[in-house]
Amino acid sequence: MNAREIVDEALRLVLAHDMAGFADLWAEDGVLEFPFATPDRQRRLVGRHAVRDHLRDYTDHVAPEEVTALTVHLTTDPEVVVAEFEITGRLVPTGADYRMGYIAVVTARDGEITRYRDYWSPAAAGEIGFGGGAAA
Repeated sequence: MNAREIVDEALRLVLAHDMAGFADLWAEDGVLEFPFATPDRQRRLVGRHAVRDHLRDYTDHVAPEEVTALTVHLTTDPEVVVAEFEITGRLVPTGADYRMGYIAVVTARDGEITRYRDYWSPAAAGEIGFGGGAAA
């Protein structure tokens, strides 16, 4: 898979609530970064296993239902894409609506994610009652 195809597969797995499958898209030493993370949260995870551990209970908190407004920008580097999207669903503990915008800069090599920079807003997540990590 190229970087564009990986974005599509990642979002498909998130909607299927398959966070282990999502984590399996990472290279063994791939990196997941949260540039806007608050000081009390991890800003960088290294390795597929760290990504899997981080996302293990994600669907206990959020039930993603739809990806809306997806735009994927190709870059001059064929291994890098920029994805803009929104995920809607519900917060599992309360049943409240979940709607969060994301921008992800995804680098893929040999069919695996080597770097994923997840630009989501912890402040917006806090406003809707979700303090968890990445969605996609």
